[in-house]
Amino acid sequence: MIMLLPALAAFFYGFYTVGGLIAESISRRRLAELRAAALRVPGGLGSFSERFVSPTTRGRLRRRLLEAGQPRDLDIDGLMSLKAASAAGGLALAVAIGSIAGFASSRMIATALLFAGIGFFGPDAWLARLIDDRKRGISRSLPDILDMLTISVEAGLGFDSAIGKVVKNFRGALAQEFFRWLQEVQLGRSRKEAWRDLAARISIPEVNSFVLAILQADTFGISIGNVLRVQSEEMRVRRRQRAEEAAMKTPVKVVFPLVLCIFPALMIVILGPAGIKIAQSFRF
Repeated sequence: MIMLLPALAAFFYGFYTVGGLIAESISRRRLAELRAAALRVPGGLGSFSERFVSPTTRGRLRRRLLEAGQPRDLDIDGLMSLKAASAAGGLALAVAIGSIAGFASSRMIATALLFAGIGFFGPDAWLARLIDDRKRGISRSLPDILDMLTISVEAGLGFDSAIGKVVKNFRGALAQEFFRWLQEVQLGRSRKEAWRDLAARISIPEVNSFVLAILQADTFGISIGNVLRVQSEEMRVRRRQRAEEAAMKTPVKVVFPLVLCIFPALMIVILGPAGIKIAQSFRF
């Protein structure tokens, strides 16, 4: 009996090993089937944005993130997570306020929906503000950067070296975009694709016009120095026109605080004593 123990141990060990191999093979095959099914089913086992956000909305969010300069390396999933967390925070705040104030159930639900909606769309407003600030800064710095490019090219530098000098001497979103363009070109990407991607990321008329002029100069063999000089003058004219337009809008913007805040105070100061005199005369 004792002599059979090694044989029994070897039998059970072999059975356990073979069974484990068979189970592992079945598990791997099943996992491969699940992965294939996930690839066949649209949105299956994908990221949060792929499963719950439509392709059109994903494309719009991706474009807005690019226009905002990818703040804090935020991607679509991160933005959706931020929106969900903000909505949950708004909901919790509404519940806390309603509990402290003793709201009724209907008012509590309305307040919760309002705060949750504000929290959900709050990141969109923050992203829109970033996009506006970034585009405004790019529009302001574009003429100065074009002047630097023009001077560098006319001084004998190559176009890539001129862009490198701009990246070295300027700060801001446009300088960062030129630095990214320079890196892409140095890594072997075609200049045309790099310029088009830069215009798509910034998406303002001035930059689109500049990129189109550069591409046409590259295609038809026009002197890049002349193109840069013309573009620089045009950008300065556009910046002056924007300043004049903003100055012309100022009187219209001043009307509302003037009517709502200053005129009532003037009326009280001017007509107040007269009104008091009239009231006293009628009293006696």
